[in-house]
Amino acid sequence: MFENLVGQDASQYIGSDIRKGSFPGAVLFSGNSANGKLTAALETARVLSCVNKEKKGSWNCTCPSCLRHKALNCTNVLLLGPRECFLEIEAAKAAFVKACKENASYLAATRYLYLRSVRKLTLRFSGILYQGENNLNKIGTLIAEINENMEKIDFPHELPPVEEIEPICEEINKQALALESDYLYNSIPINQIRNMEGWAYVRPEEGKKVVIIENAEKMQNNVRNALLKILEEPPADCIFILLTSRRNAVLPTILSRVRTYNFKDRVQPSQTEVIQRVFHNNDFTGSISEYLLTFLPVTAEKLRTEAEKFMEGIVTGKLPDLQTLLKECGKFEPKIELKIFLQHICEYNKKLLMSSEGCEANVQLIQVVQNCYNNCTSYNQSIQQALECLIRDIARINVIYDRILTKSINR
Repeated sequence: MFENLVGQDASQYIGSDIRKGSFPGAVLFSGNSANGKLTAALETARVLSCVNKEKKGSWNCTCPSCLRHKALNCTNVLLLGPRECFLEIEAAKAAFVKACKENASYLAATRYLYLRSVRKLTLRFSGILYQGENNLNKIGTLIAEINENMEKIDFPHELPPVEEIEPICEEINKQALALESDYLYNSIPINQIRNMEGWAYVRPEEGKKVVIIENAEKMQNNVRNALLKILEEPPADCIFILLTSRRNAVLPTILSRVRTYNFKDRVQPSQTEVIQRVFHNNDFTGSISEYLLTFLPVTAEKLRTEAEKFMEGIVTGKLPDLQTLLKECGKFEPKIELKIFLQHICEYNKKLLMSSEGCEANVQLIQVVQNCYNNCTSYNQSIQQALECLIRDIARINVIYDRILTKSINR
């Protein structure tokens, strides 16, 4: 069990509980990002439904249920919650295309990797979850286009000629970016919990149903309360796996109804092993998160530079040219680029922490930056409008605190 989860002791405890038949109906996988929580959740779903009594849960199991789970084509799994999928999809594409061009021995592994990376996104758009949504038709059309292209490189078909594979993957990635940017909510809508509840109470034909909720700490209060009701009386044949990087932000009444498995931060050798085994890159020596950032359309260094120019313009009275900024930053697509840009704005003002008044100003600054991100990701405000509001808010903070931001820059 869990052979594909590298450097994570939590897999031993999960596997042990499954073997003993003591795995509960609701669990929480807690730990920082890039520590394998989603991999573990998907693997748990596969193991629980494996029908091979002799090799229960083995990654090499070829029972029909395991094959569907490994391909992420199993109708017994619902995946909810926000996730930044684009960089993983890009990294998986690079590994797959490289393996195709070199006819590498690990070609099949990278083929699985790429297909699964895309389906980690498309699984979140199940028609079950989006029943009654206004955008259902648009989402369905985009998913159909992705699936049509995926069919060309999916098992058990033979791969197209090498020169055709990269354009197919580029088209899939373009469609995946549109799906993530335009339709993936930053928090789970209440209707998705209600739709999921109806699905969960229908008994499966075989195996176990599994509901995976990623970034569970981002749920709004009404969503948390709706989830709490089903966790109080969970269906007998449905397992709930919640994932979080901030356990202290999860509702205490939810924590009381789940068993927590803690995922530790992987040590650097384990992270290097993941990059080598999963992405087949033997040259990169940083962390998994740092590796994925190398696939940003706009580099992290460029985003840092633009953030510094943005701040300097505001506090010196030269308003930033947002049209130029959006062009230089590729309109902040994917939105993880916006997150990195805003993080650099916060880091740029660390000098404020040298005084009590500066600390107060810094708290205000962090709040308006968070509001900017939320307005784009949760309330569907355009990035240009959100940045216009941010410019106004930062300028106001500078005035309220006697131009403290300007003084900080001139030190």
